Amino acid sequence: MRIILAGASGFLGTRLTGRLRAAGHDLTLLVRRPAQEPGEATWQPSAGQLDPAVVAGADAVINLAGAGVGDRRWNARYKGLIRSSRVDTAGTIAQTVRSLPAADRPRVLLQSSAVGWYGDTGDRQVTEDSPAGSGFLADVCRVWEAAVRPAEDAGIRVALLRTGLPLDSRGGLLKPQMVPFRLGVGARLGGGRQWVPWIGLNDWLSATDFLLDRDDLAGPVNMVGPEPVTNATFTRVLGRVLNRPAVLQVPGIALQVALGEFAHEALRSQRVLPGVLQRTGFVFAQPTLEVALRAAIDRESNAVA
Repeated sequence: MRIILAGASGFLGTRLTGRLRAAGHDLTLLVRRPAQEPGEATWQPSAGQLDPAVVAGADAVINLAGAGVGDRRWNARYKGLIRSSRVDTAGTIAQTVRSLPAADRPRVLLQSSAVGWYGDTGDRQVTEDSPAGSGFLADVCRVWEAAVRPAEDAGIRVALLRTGLPLDSRGGLLKPQMVPFRLGVGARLGGGRQWVPWIGLNDWLSATDFLLDRDDLAGPVNMVGPEPVTNATFTRVLGRVLNRPAVLQVPGIALQVALGEFAHEALRSQRVLPGVLQRTGFVFAQPTLEVALRAAIDRESNAVA
């Protein structure tokens, strides 16, 4: 399969690139700098520039591009970057594929999104049929997903990957927690009652493969594990996997001092279920948090070895 991939240098993009290449797919990576390697193509999404010839004839486009939500302390400028880095890339790809003759359009666009769409759901379970919530990230997700409508209007199958928190000790949610937990000072956040929508990294990668091949699946897809847990449970299980105590608590006020506005998002509760994946027969290899965490720790140990 010939696949165009945006966001290949990110946490998930790096791992997906390796997976797709190992499977024998022909990849073209979109980069903002001048292309230096075979299989790279330059684009400028902030200016809406993507050469249609790069995309013409591709079987699929996967867009994972976007500035990291937790990479920096939020201010007005960085919040603007979080939004524009998603909307500009999604919109540029959607407009470009729509401009192609029908015979040259990709058959599928896998567009990254996030469970932030649902806002704070408390203890309420939500699936893909649930409405958008409120808050900054929910607002970003609404305009992010709306930006790819031109591709849908052109008849391209679009799957919106509403990703939770992929578990890998070398990146994402888990990486910054590894040192304190290994030192025995891992702690739950706030009261610990908020739900955490995690997913094993291998299951996220497998679900992406699943969606590439399933021509009958379009629209939002919750990329989360089948058993969400509370933050208190997450903390306890991670401590058990690492054989370290995890009985401390980081008060919410301390998080607000350390993280500013982002603390409100870090403490939100999201009891998100993978309705589409479960309904359509996707089999989770890491169906429980403990299995997913042990796989993440094993990958780190193998990488070091």
